[in-house]
Amino acid sequence: MNSSSVSTARGSVGVAGRRSDASQTLPSKVITPRFETEEFFGHQPSPRAELPDPEPMVVNIAHCIVEVLAGARDLEQLARWVTDDVYAHLLKRDIMAKRARAATGRAPVRPTFTVGGVRLCEPRDGVVEGVVVVHGRARSRSVCVRLEGLDRRWRATAINVL
Repeated sequence: MNSSSVSTARGSVGVAGRRSDASQTLPSKVITPRFETEEFFGHQPSPRAELPDPEPMVVNIAHCIVEVLAGARDLEQLARWVTDDVYAHLLKRDIMAKRARAATGRAPVRPTFTVGGVRLCEPRDGVVEGVVVVHGRARSRSVCVRLEGLDRRWRATAINVL
């Protein structure tokens, strides 16, 4: 048996009689955060007064979404204007559209369309929901966009193409 430490059933005891158990910490050494890091460093909502006019943003996002689904625009160009959830949803739709074009042997073509009516509503401060009607040669579509003011700029938190 070593003379500098004694082993017991509860843990090892060193020379000075202190436990060397890693599970025991002194109360003065425990650091507790004063705030939740996600709430402090995450995206901060912005009031409507601090945000620009949302209509051009809604129209431009709708225009870009139609081009992404047609294969004429890279989805990465929209990454800074949409949330992670929206980006993942659009990525799935983009992959399905690419597979459909590959199965039929069609090449991506820049779509020709005109923007019809634009409708906006504000359900609460800092949130805008808009619908853009897009008229193409064969059919018309509507692109629904929900914008939320985060960090003093608009970000699309929901997009649906009907």
